[in-house]
Amino acid sequence: MSPRADAARNRSLLLAAAVAEFAEHGVDAPVAAIARRAGLGKGTVFRHFPTKDDLVAAIVCDRVTRLTALARDLGTAADAGAALLEFMTSAARERQRLDLSFLTGDLGSEVTSAQAELSEAVTALVDRARERGAVRDDVTGTDVLVLMCVPNDVVKHLPGAPAQLWERYLAILFDGLRPEGAHPLPQPPPA
Repeated sequence: MSPRADAARNRSLLLAAAVAEFAEHGVDAPVAAIARRAGLGKGTVFRHFPTKDDLVAAIVCDRVTRLTALARDLGTAADAGAALLEFMTSAARERQRLDLSFLTGDLGSEVTSAQAELSEAVTALVDRARERGAVRDDVTGTDVLVLMCVPNDVVKHLPGAPAQLWERYLAILFDGLRPEGAHPLPQPPPA
């Protein structure tokens, strides 16, 4: 049975408020501030998300699910290379908006399942780009999943860097995925 319309709306408001609050104040932002930003009571937060960890897991799951849908949608694009670049750009843009890379450990079975689906969708996108000659033969879906984080990670170590500098590093990275001028890679891809 699907949730009532007001419950679904409240959940959506809470997720958006939490993303905004975490972006401004970090994951230690108080639940009361999230509730206030959503225009809801603190009790409503805890009805939807019994712990802050549950709220964070829901945000991660929501983001991963949206990226999976995008990868699947792009899987039939006419230009497989452009589709992969569009996916990587969207992933980097999302990460720049709210970086949750510091989260480690088990975020729950729902997140683990969503991550597995993302891996499958990205692997299909990369396989197609490879088959069409848009990326080098030795690039895997796992490589791309790992590389999705790189543009933002590089920029966060540059004090005073312009907000969009990650785009430069994504372009350099994507050029490295192309088959032109590729040299054999020194190590096999991670499992």
